[in-house]
Amino acid sequence: MAHGELGEVFGRLLTAGEHVAITLYDGSVVGDPGSPHRIDVRSPTALSYVFSAPGELGLARAYVTGHLDVHGDLYTVLRALTAVIDGLSIADKLWIMRRLGTRFLRSVPVPAEEAPGRVKRGLRGLRHSKSRDSAAISQHYDVSNHFYELVLGPSMAYTCACYPEEDSTLEEAQFHKFDLVCRKLALEPGMRLLDVGCGWGGMVAHAAEHYGVRAIGVTLSREQAQWGQKNIVARGLADRAEVRHLDYRDVAEGGFDAVSSIGLTEHIGARNLPSYFRFLHSKLREGGRLLNHCITRPTTREPAHTGPFIDRYVFPDGELEGVGTIISAMQDHGFEVRHSENLREHYARTLAAWCANLDANWSEAVQEAGVRRARVWALYMAASRLGFERHKIELQQVLGVKVAANGDAAMPLRPDWGV
Repeated sequence: MAHGELGEVFGRLLTAGEHVAITLYDGSVVGDPGSPHRIDVRSPTALSYVFSAPGELGLARAYVTGHLDVHGDLYTVLRALTAVIDGLSIADKLWIMRRLGTRFLRSVPVPAEEAPGRVKRGLRGLRHSKSRDSAAISQHYDVSNHFYELVLGPSMAYTCACYPEEDSTLEEAQFHKFDLVCRKLALEPGMRLLDVGCGWGGMVAHAAEHYGVRAIGVTLSREQAQWGQKNIVARGLADRAEVRHLDYRDVAEGGFDAVSSIGLTEHIGARNLPSYFRFLHSKLREGGRLLNHCITRPTTREPAHTGPFIDRYVFPDGELEGVGTIISAMQDHGFEVRHSENLREHYARTLAAWCANLDANWSEAVQEAGVRRARVWALYMAASRLGFERHKIELQQVLGVKVAANGDAAMPLRPDWGV
């Protein structure tokens, strides 16, 4: 049922067929009143957030500040609001303006958790300069290691898992992902591995422990580096593995047998891809391999910049390119591309598992990071899951090799990763 002009407006925004209810502060109820999945629009301020910044950013501001609340499964609710998330049509916007007028188009405080817009960030330094990259990474990753433990689970792997079976657990899938990367890189005991953007050191530790390599991981997050190095020592791997708080551009060593880049390319920037792949190429010996694992656009025609919610609240300055752009940059700057694999559905499942972890540990997560920060993570992970399922984004692993001067790629005729 629905009554009142607000109910009429919100009824138009719900995706048909979704069993979700919306309750509004004026008493209006839209959708399925018996549904366990409900949106509560608690105040006129919520509508000012939504209508002053239409689309995902306004919705995020209202939710993060608590003026809009969600009961039940956040993912299910977002799926019902795809018309809002995707952006309303001009006809819808004009209709809403006629129904509600301009009374909600008033200035409301931007949440403290929101990063400045791109123009203001530009006053603090060039996009993807070392200082600005460091600040962006710190904003996202230096929240709380314990908060991430609650969300990610024991693996502390903050990248797409690879599910070997339908009923595999998240931990099994993360182990399988690291193993898949090791196999694609053909790691063997005594080899040297560089892992750029290493996070909490999961790949470094896995490769050292299970493949006997000597591994160096680098991350711009001080919190990650401290946690990762402590974990390496606890696992008895300090003689052959380390995690450094360091910009990948400042790695001095060379002659590595393999380089893994798992979830870093999203922070590099489209115009910096040539220098990025040239640098990684320079760090490899002849016959050495690079495995680049990153989120990508479904096509090369879409803008690289992320949407306003992700850019302001999650990954400032993040950029996503199509896999064709990634492959072209690798090919044009030293690598022969030998294999590409799309793990899109695996990332949707990974995000579902992270969302379940956050829900199960909600009270502790709020105590650790604050309710607003917890809401940001809940919203972005549920929205990202929906994005992968709807093919708005992909996850691509691309394997390249530094071919020797005589053309030898040191590759088998037909690769069999064995996992």
